[in-house]
Amino acid sequence: MSEHFVDRNRLWSRLNGAVASLPEPPATPIAVVDLDAFDTNAADLVRRAGGKPIRVASKSLRVPALVQRALARDGFAGVLAYTLAEALWLHEAGVSDDIVVAYPTVDAAALTRLTSSPSAAAAITLMVDDPAHLDVVDATRTSLAVPVRIALDVDAGLRLGGQHIGPKRSPLFDTADVVALARTVVGRAGFRLVGVMTYEGQVAGVQDDVPDQRTRSLLVRRLKQASMAQLDVRRSEISEALSQLTELEFWNGGGSGSVEATAADGAVTEIAAGSGLLVPGIFDHYASFEPRPAAYFGLRVSRKPTPAMATVHGGGLIASGATGADRSPVPWAPPGLHLTGLEGAGEVQTPLTGHPAALLRIGDLVWFRHAKSGELFEHVRDVHLVQGDAVAEVVPSYRGCGLAF
Repeated sequence: MSEHFVDRNRLWSRLNGAVASLPEPPATPIAVVDLDAFDTNAADLVRRAGGKPIRVASKSLRVPALVQRALARDGFAGVLAYTLAEALWLHEAGVSDDIVVAYPTVDAAALTRLTSSPSAAAAITLMVDDPAHLDVVDATRTSLAVPVRIALDVDAGLRLGGQHIGPKRSPLFDTADVVALARTVVGRAGFRLVGVMTYEGQVAGVQDDVPDQRTRSLLVRRLKQASMAQLDVRRSEISEALSQLTELEFWNGGGSGSVEATAADGAVTEIAAGSGLLVPGIFDHYASFEPRPAAYFGLRVSRKPTPAMATVHGGGLIASGATGADRSPVPWAPPGLHLTGLEGAGEVQTPLTGHPAALLRIGDLVWFRHAKSGELFEHVRDVHLVQGDAVAEVVPSYRGCGLAF
């Protein structure tokens, strides 16, 4: 029996015991974060960043208490938010006064709030990749008295053989196009150019050490190396060109899967990371770091369709992205359970096979890992923070705070 197998059985007993000690049984899905693993992951991210600060990617957490826990550690500074409405809430709630919105916004109501609040405008940076984004901001305000902080989202994909490999984000790739937009921002009243972001998702977000896909993994690692080499040159060229125009406050790059490689780039001043704190299922097979899962959700066995099977109630928490098996939740503890090919993870029931299924009884808990970080907490109001063998605290998710971003 492998050490990994034993650890997952121990986890099953530990999480079951922690939940059983609560005054009342919580409703399922029961969301749990293992604080010991969370803190170990945070320390490892800081080590991998090599002295460059880590900006917390809130999309990968979506639990205010966890964002604050990360920010309280040395080596973490600021938040990378995913909507302007979220950024405004984080500022108003006192979670952070240094928030970069990772995606361009066309939310007129949120922009009106931003441009009418000098304190919010001083704390929040908007992302743009097109002059039209500036037009949207100007359409929401009647005065230029409150300057809006702006960062440029520069495409960080790999161009190889006439193809683009990487997330389809910004249209800005060539240095000349980046500088042209930078000139527009600098020369336009009511805006301040303060930063740049380059997210190399084809490096940070793709598995490269999958045991049963060795040939593909080798190819992915080579593409990652080529991507970082090309990006290193591009970032240097763009940085030099922008320095002739303005002095930037920050250059954000990377993600949990590329921390060391991105930190080694001289143009980058800070690293974005969030998934590496919770380590969802899709982050299991990376050559760059050791996964320590920290987030789980528990479902109870509700029926036994056969003596060798166990069916839990609910479970269809499918992750975003291209549809595939890697977007399904992973039955994790007890180890040895599997989804069925016919039903998979269902909205109201999920049948499980594997040797532990015969031992499970109605009412028993099965613990799953979500495929992607953060998305789990859109499905729950309460998050149980476990430390050691007990629930140390129950905190609200964004949803538990009455928020939907």
